[in-house]
Amino acid sequence: MPVTVADHVLQRLREWGVEHVFGYPGDGINGLVAAFGKADNQPRFVQSRHEEMSAFEAVGYAKFDGRPGVCMATSGPGAIHLLNGLYDAKLDHVPVVAIVGQTARSAMGGSYQQEVDLQALYKDVASEYLVEVNVSEQLPNAIDRAFRTAEAERAPTAVIIPADLQEEEYRPPEHEFKHVPSSPPNTPHSVMLPPEDELARAADVLNAGERVAILVGQGARNATEEVRLVADATGAGVAKALLGKDVLPDDLPYVTGAIGLLGTRPSYELMRDCDTLIVIGSSLPYSQFLPEFDQARAVQIDIDAGRIGMRYPMEVSLVGEAKGTLRALIPLLEPKQDRSWRETVENNVSSWWNTMEQQAMLDAKPVNPIRVVHELSPRIPEDAIVTADSGSSTNWYARNLRMRGRMRGSLSGTLATMGPAVPYAIGAKFAYPDRPVVALAGDGAMQMNGMAELITIARYRHTWADPRLVVCVFRNDDLNQVTWELRAMGGTPKFEESQSIPDVSYATFAESLGLTAISVDSPDDLGGAWDQVLAADRPAVLDVRCDPEVPPIPPHATFEQVKSTTESLLKGDPNAWHLLVQGAKTKAQEFVPGRR
Repeated sequence: MPVTVADHVLQRLREWGVEHVFGYPGDGINGLVAAFGKADNQPRFVQSRHEEMSAFEAVGYAKFDGRPGVCMATSGPGAIHLLNGLYDAKLDHVPVVAIVGQTARSAMGGSYQQEVDLQALYKDVASEYLVEVNVSEQLPNAIDRAFRTAEAERAPTAVIIPADLQEEEYRPPEHEFKHVPSSPPNTPHSVMLPPEDELARAADVLNAGERVAILVGQGARNATEEVRLVADATGAGVAKALLGKDVLPDDLPYVTGAIGLLGTRPSYELMRDCDTLIVIGSSLPYSQFLPEFDQARAVQIDIDAGRIGMRYPMEVSLVGEAKGTLRALIPLLEPKQDRSWRETVENNVSSWWNTMEQQAMLDAKPVNPIRVVHELSPRIPEDAIVTADSGSSTNWYARNLRMRGRMRGSLSGTLATMGPAVPYAIGAKFAYPDRPVVALAGDGAMQMNGMAELITIARYRHTWADPRLVVCVFRNDDLNQVTWELRAMGGTPKFEESQSIPDVSYATFAESLGLTAISVDSPDDLGGAWDQVLAADRPAVLDVRCDPEVPPIPPHATFEQVKSTTESLLKGDPNAWHLLVQGAKTKAQEFVPGRR
């Protein structure tokens, strides 16, 4: 049988080392689907319940594996559905390759069924590389450039292949005019380093500082040991952007935790009081959580010159890969003899963790959501992967989950879209089938798409060497983060019609799929429930009834935020008295250490 274009696409994916393609079938990719069958499902076609989930699964795979994730969808609606996940990849700088079908070339321009101008549609999300393949000779160059660009630019790319072309016989490019050849799949990796004089300038700034603060993001993930050495030499405290939460473990006494709207008080104090700042691999958007603009001398290290100087006035900007740049910088640093700043940072961190425990153990109706993550932290395996959703539960992931060992974690950082925790977890399991994975999701995100992807988990669980994939649902029957934003930002009371959601038993649904399912409505049962699901012989759902009135307002909440929240209560917010008491109890823990 002749080799078709679709056959060649799959062959090229195998040559790129692709083991999984996350997708959903449709007649716009019938040729590709048939090719999977002929190729004995190599690479494996992982069928999600919705194309958006396919894209999120590819993003999750790429975030934790490092290699490009691949997603596939049919023409028209299928390609449209991929967009949210691809924008998630674009904004978080994640390599993803999307392969999408298109209406047959003979029908293009005729207002045919599912005919959408995909090049116009994908122009922004796949701005680094987007191509429509109209003759087989364009392959393999189109596939190769999509992968090389995705890896080099850490961005989504897209290849559009019309349905009729997929079924045609493949003809390779020839050595002739207007044909473009390609090279065997590989991506050369080089270490980019800044010039020596700029490194010396950066060292001078850091050596002169008396109160040094470090902010790390996901760009520092390959430089854990080097960040430690810089922190030790400078006596710095280290704050972490949310996408960099797994760069350093939280058992280091000078790691202040997350920064920003979901951040910790010691990170806030670190930035408030420092005189020198070094930012490594982060473009944290909230400049108001960094030092005042005239307060600190600043150094930035980033591999992307386009991200330099975006958030803070930098005195020295080093364009380079984090690990190599820090290795070149470390010999130039003079170890700080005065450790009083470091001691202050460590005391602030220790006090904060005591406060977090006190807040977690406060009574609530029925379960304090802070305690859900508090009970998880000491129990979670040191090689676990954690995914978080967007919502009030993200606060507790950001502030209360203590990273240690080889733990990894991520979420939709910049797009902050609802719904990626469960598909991220699926992508993580295909990247690391021998490691446990925990997804932390609100009930709004579960109703949006997480419940459907439990079906995907049930379908593929037997392919994973370690069967543990735990989905923890924070069940409060409220779109809670937005409810709190209405209160805190605008002084608006909760609007029940938009904020309340149907009460659903996630455990019952999970049990119907053959998964382990545990419901919790008492705080005393939380620890044992975590022990059960983390020891289960199959994926599990932990369905926890949480109090929606435990405030996720930052510990450094401004007077205006507190004033707005109070105004919302006076305007008739439901459950106003319970909310007021719960918020006061939680906030009081910061000022009355040791009291419950």
